[in-house]
Amino acid sequence: MTKKTTIQKTEKEQEVLKRIFEGEVVSVDSNKTIRVLVSTGKLHPKYRKKYTTSKKYPVHDEKNEAKVGDKVVFEECRPMSKTKRWRLKQINK
Repeated sequence: MTKKTTIQKTEKEQEVLKRIFEGEVVSVDSNKTIRVLVSTGKLHPKYRKKYTTSKKYPVHDEKNEAKVGDKVVFEECRPMSKTKRWRLKQINK
């Protein structure tokens, strides 16, 4: 007979690492949704020239408090809709 053992995880192992970004609100789409533009700087591998890339993320804003032009911090969360997988964490005006 084989004995089954369960391994209990420590608190650190149970923590879920969430990605956190900061960017600028470019539009207030609809109720409880904002679009945030995140720009990142990259370096071309061959020519060593710096360039910027940007991406827009749909972010869940529960209290409808973010306005266009605000700097915000948002984090990854469970899927809220087809495209929304981010939750507003903080507004830096």
